[in-house]
Amino acid sequence: MKTFMSKSFIEKHISGIIDFYEQNALDPQGGFFQTLALDGSVSQAEEKHLVSSARLSLVFALSGEYFDKQEHRTLAKEGIDFIEQYHWDTKRRGYNWTLINNEVGDATNHCYGLAFMLLLYSQATLSGVADYQPKINEVFELMEAQLWEANFGLYADQASADWSQIDSYRGQNANMHACEAMISAYEATQDAKFLDRAVLIAENICLRQTRDTKGYIWEHYDQNWQIDWDYNKDDPKNLYRPWGYQPGHFIEWSKLLLLINNHRPQAWLLTQAEYLYEEAMRLCWDTDFGGLVYGFGPDGKICDDEKYFWVQAETLAAQALLADQTQKEIYWQDYEKLWAYCWEKFSGEKHQPWQRLLNRQGKSIDPNVASPGAKIDYHTTCACFEILKIIK
Repeated sequence: MKTFMSKSFIEKHISGIIDFYEQNALDPQGGFFQTLALDGSVSQAEEKHLVSSARLSLVFALSGEYFDKQEHRTLAKEGIDFIEQYHWDTKRRGYNWTLINNEVGDATNHCYGLAFMLLLYSQATLSGVADYQPKINEVFELMEAQLWEANFGLYADQASADWSQIDSYRGQNANMHACEAMISAYEATQDAKFLDRAVLIAENICLRQTRDTKGYIWEHYDQNWQIDWDYNKDDPKNLYRPWGYQPGHFIEWSKLLLLINNHRPQAWLLTQAEYLYEEAMRLCWDTDFGGLVYGFGPDGKICDDEKYFWVQAETLAAQALLADQTQKEIYWQDYEKLWAYCWEKFSGEKHQPWQRLLNRQGKSIDPNVASPGAKIDYHTTCACFEILKIIK
């Protein structure tokens, strides 16, 4: 039986995925192609999304650091330069959400996008791409000035291009990624304000906002951070705001709580991390076909039985962290079981980009392995880099 706790296996897997993007995603006009099929063919070459631009730059930075590949640090730098030239708008001080032929497609300001820029600048600094500490503080201050709501201790989600209108929607997803970015910003700068902010966001989402939901994290809220049970109920496949509880986000939060615990141990962090993971697995592990399904409703019934790549990848990282911090063997057993499923179904038993989306039975239902804003193997490679910190 193949063991997925092998350092060489994880390293080979990361390298195979990144080689694919290095060979196929480099746009000679700048930035990265973001719509790719498994054979490397490019479609929608004109479309670029801020999130994918940031994520692939981040992946190259991490690879440059771990494998000491200067060429990957260079690609990360080129990716950042592209973002600063085309996504960033100096006049309005915001990042263009999408580009079409390097012209503005959508200029809406998203906390989600700013969180990934903060994460990118932090990891690029840690990876030796360049010293982006001034940029780290610049993005943090932009988020602080435009989207931070001190009375709630959380970020608003979205603003108009000129920042004049803040959308009434509030969501946990952008705050989750803001928390992730704050942890990295702290690691890059050792400035306690970032870790303080990560802890505050985590407390407010995972404790305060779950008092009436059995500790479960709901996705959608109104501007007063009251639960909106019906938001996108008629659009369950929405890319960033699907209706229902998201077990993948339960587990992603589990991972983040454990990362915070590495820096500032508190009993509740480990307790809540285990609870969120175990509830997600209990309710959403598919005992018939393997893997975790996507969503369940307030009644506990599955509302989306498809299998998304990122849910499985984040779960692998959380399992490794839980095993490490609790010393419970069950988490390694879960890890091996899930890896076996992912190796067969998502990666095709090859060190290649994962399929993005499978039906419940495990058949791919998306021809592309990369899609703007939806997938560019950030979750898979970052999960593997996190695992490598543990299986040394």
